[in-house]
Amino acid sequence: MPKNRAEASRKAALVDAAIAAVGRTGTQEVTVARIARDAGMSPALAHHYFGSKSQMLVAAMRHILALYGESVRRALADAPPDRRAEAIIAASLDSAHFDRDTTAAWLNFYPLTLTEPDAARLLAIYHRRLRSNLLDALRPRAGAQAARLAETLGALIDGVYLRAVIDARGPAPQQAHAMVQQWLADALR
Repeated sequence: MPKNRAEASRKAALVDAAIAAVGRTGTQEVTVARIARDAGMSPALAHHYFGSKSQMLVAAMRHILALYGESVRRALADAPPDRRAEAIIAASLDSAHFDRDTTAAWLNFYPLTLTEPDAARLLAIYHRRLRSNLLDALRPRAGAQAARLAETLGALIDGVYLRAVIDARGPAPQQAHAMVQQWLADALR
């Protein structure tokens, strides 16, 4: 295997191992040594590729956000122009984002953004893209209210997702999706 492909493959294996390790423990207290061992590599190689555990966790979230972005793009490609906001909601709250490993990664990512500049930048990019996609989808239907609706809708998506994954009494993924869709329908009336 050529060097570049081998490196990419090893990095991907470490990212997958990091996501799974955080999912198993529920915290970012997992060690680089454990992640490397799970990926079948040495801790030194993991440090060589990522530099630190924080950078590995940022890479894991970058991977999760790339999958999320693909999901949103697919949903938008299939949506009629007047249903693009609903497609973004559906992609954002799809059950694929509710597996244990992904939710644990998200829950550990938010506090990481307070201390890790790369994580904060990645979260800011996610928020900007979500807002931009929602604004583009809502502008034809909501006019001057589109910006306010996009901000609120972004907060609702993140909020119901967090409630669904951390509160045992919180909404199931399908309920979270229905709640946000209903809010949008009411807001556009």
